[in-house]
Amino acid sequence: MTDFLEGKKSNAEMRYLTDPYKDWLAGEGIPVHDDFCVNLHELPVGNWPRYGMNGAAVHLKGRGDFISIFLYELAPGAKSAPIQHLFEEVILVVEGHGSATIESHDGQKHSFEWGPNSLFAIPLNARYQLFNGSGSEPARLASTNTLPVTMNLFHREEFIFGNSRRFPAREGQADPGWFAGEGEFVPAQRGRQMWEANFVPDVTAFELRKWNSRGAGSSNIQFCMADGVVHTHTSEMGVGTYKKGHRHSPDFHVHIVSGHGYSLFWYEGETDLRRFDWAHGSVFAPPDMIFHQHFNTAKVPVRYFATAMGSTRYPFSAEKRAIKLGVDVSVKEDGGFQIEYEDQDPRIHRMFLDELEKNGVECRMGEFMDEKLLTGRMATSG
Repeated sequence: MTDFLEGKKSNAEMRYLTDPYKDWLAGEGIPVHDDFCVNLHELPVGNWPRYGMNGAAVHLKGRGDFISIFLYELAPGAKSAPIQHLFEEVILVVEGHGSATIESHDGQKHSFEWGPNSLFAIPLNARYQLFNGSGSEPARLASTNTLPVTMNLFHREEFIFGNSRRFPAREGQADPGWFAGEGEFVPAQRGRQMWEANFVPDVTAFELRKWNSRGAGSSNIQFCMADGVVHTHTSEMGVGTYKKGHRHSPDFHVHIVSGHGYSLFWYEGETDLRRFDWAHGSVFAPPDMIFHQHFNTAKVPVRYFATAMGSTRYPFSAEKRAIKLGVDVSVKEDGGFQIEYEDQDPRIHRMFLDELEKNGVECRMGEFMDEKLLTGRMATSG
């Protein structure tokens, strides 16, 4: 009797439990970085013939199943290869100066200049090209994109990168100004005010709206970029303050665009608080339903820019819709994802005060919370 295992094929040969996105990425030959928190200024990159520049893939621990980050690097005076693709892409400039040219469905070419902390979106399947405007300094850009879910849905490279179908409605109200920093404000309630555009010259200079329920005079603006499903927003923490702890599903990628500080991470029921320090160029993605809290230890306001799958306009899933409704609601209430200051672990405030003292920064949390209540709990907790 022939042994049942004789001639057994491998999973790869059987096309069993395959990951078309990762298979495609392996064939691209670029570095793949898998970590919790990384510094985009320092990550090694490699030659990426498809894009005509250097690049790397950044797979953060909490990236989820739908999106990821590509890191592009343009050498001094270099330009990328013209490219178009059937997945969404939102680009944050990490360092350098240059320009981009995007071709709309009617053949018009829209060009604009970008610099550090510029933000722009590539309309779905629009042809585009990037240019480094410096003859001496490289430029680095971080692309949040939906290629993982797109490749795993279609698993056909030629369909994704060689498709001629255009989407005029995704190009921004047919208004060339949307490629030049103009846009439209969309008012909303409870921290969901939104700016609709294709290009933001500098997210650190963009006017934000107050969202006090997220803590300590926090301010925020949501972006709807190229009418896309990729969520984007930027938030600011004032000097001597920190945000309220919260949790949510994976794939929220947090980019630090000004200042420095740290974040704490812990799962419900855990007593250990894991800490990661960050500054400009840092990016991290909290894993699924891990509590996390952000702290500004700088002498200037801190801003971060976040991306995720599921925009304010198009939440993509019922889970993301629930998160957007409950992100500033106490975990003590039904549908809430946030820990109020009076309910947080007293060690958290003690650690923050110690860090401020090291940095010569005055604490301003007493303006936004009952600090005496917390310091009293700190004393009784030892």
